[in-house]
Amino acid sequence: MAEERSAGPGTVRELLRSILVVTGSLPRFDAEAAPEDPVPLFAGWLATAIDGQVPEPHAMTLSTVDQEGRPSSRVLVCRDVDAVGAWYFASGAASPKGRELRANPHAALTFYWPQHGRQIRVRGTVTPAGPERSAADFLARSPESRAESLSGRQSEVLADPAEMEVALQEARARIAAARDLVATDWTLYALTADQVEFWQADEQRRHTRLLYKRVGPAWTRFRLWP
Repeated sequence: MAEERSAGPGTVRELLRSILVVTGSLPRFDAEAAPEDPVPLFAGWLATAIDGQVPEPHAMTLSTVDQEGRPSSRVLVCRDVDAVGAWYFASGAASPKGRELRANPHAALTFYWPQHGRQIRVRGTVTPAGPERSAADFLARSPESRAESLSGRQSEVLADPAEMEVALQEARARIAAARDLVATDWTLYALTADQVEFWQADEQRRHTRLLYKRVGPAWTRFRLWP
């Protein structure tokens, strides 16, 4: 196990400025040859990330806004992407992100694969995918993941860690007694994109940026300045 070193606040700036950026052998991105639809391009970049053994390439940052306009971000897993340009993720509807999406359905996703110098930014509107698909998503999760969701109380203050273990044991027992048990507020969400940007880093800082904007049923592409 690596030993954690300490650093005072006066050295943080030096630590940050010592980090190298845009290093290694980066893949090429020919924006002129990109498909007319962003979904095939996303799938291609994802496959390249998987083949390149990028750690957890399905992890993405979900950004939401509450009723007061205050933003929140967290990392979660992309569950699916469909042909119409919807990115899927799941959570409890009673969680902070679920409450924020109920108050303001506009959200953004960010994928970042530093080994390839690539980002994908997705903006759109979030809607629940429906109870049947939500239940199927929940039952596809591991038993321990389902137990954690059934124990509830996500993001609440945990006064005693022993309470969490008791709640998990109770949830495991419920799953063992009813293997088709689904958390009542578990929701599969679909973010239907109206914008998708692909960002490819370049060693000379001539980064390639390609923006897709939805115009009716079709997409329009724009090159952006780095």
